[in-house]
Amino acid sequence: MTVLSKERRARGEAALQIYHALRREILDMSFAPGAPLDENGIAARYAVSRSPVREAIIRLSADGLVRTLPNKSAIVSPLNLEEFPAYVDALDLMQRVTTRLAAMHRTENDLNTIKKMNREFDRVRKAGDALAMIETNRDFHKAIAEAGKNRYFTWLYTRLLDEGRRTLRVYFHSLNDALPEDIAQEHDGIVDAIERRDPDLAETLAHEHTEQVTNRILSYLGTRHTVDFPLHRTAAVNP
Repeated sequence: MTVLSKERRARGEAALQIYHALRREILDMSFAPGAPLDENGIAARYAVSRSPVREAIIRLSADGLVRTLPNKSAIVSPLNLEEFPAYVDALDLMQRVTTRLAAMHRTENDLNTIKKMNREFDRVRKAGDALAMIETNRDFHKAIAEAGKNRYFTWLYTRLLDEGRRTLRVYFHSLNDALPEDIAQEHDGIVDAIERRDPDLAETLAHEHTEQVTNRILSYLGTRHTVDFPLHRTAAVNP
């Protein structure tokens, strides 16, 4: 058994704290897509050496949130809108198949876990905590995938959910971080279909859920706020 030195444990703890802090800022878009990550600046900010910062960045890179460049510098992974349609196609397909399989193969333990994740999502939704909603939404859908008993589908679907976390942040931002009750009830319908072992309904609701989120994001991205905004003062008309 290897015993870590106090210095190594302290560095590991610092790296974990920095990882969680940077991850939250990236997901919240405080660090914009494509923004450089200055190791020296981050180290100074947290009063640590560059080593724990590097460890945190490596972990963020494994999450797909950071991209390491050939010169060994790092940037926040860009959001590529050109790939969005392909991403949605993949997400929709995996969401449909994993939800269908969950309705076919779930156990009572699986169902209890799914319901627990759904209750937690509803709790943070009511609190208006967008970042917590992103995390609990991931956990909810991952629990559904795990109930389908195909570890390859679970891995693929979880990867897609992870890659879409910042896109989901745009979705919640479009709703001012206040998710309406009727949208939240979509999760309830999916859970009910899984509980009743109705794979056709479960798949249909999963597809509709993807479509609703996608259409809302596309609508938000197409919103303009200055179309009717006058840039000159209209001359007064004498009576």
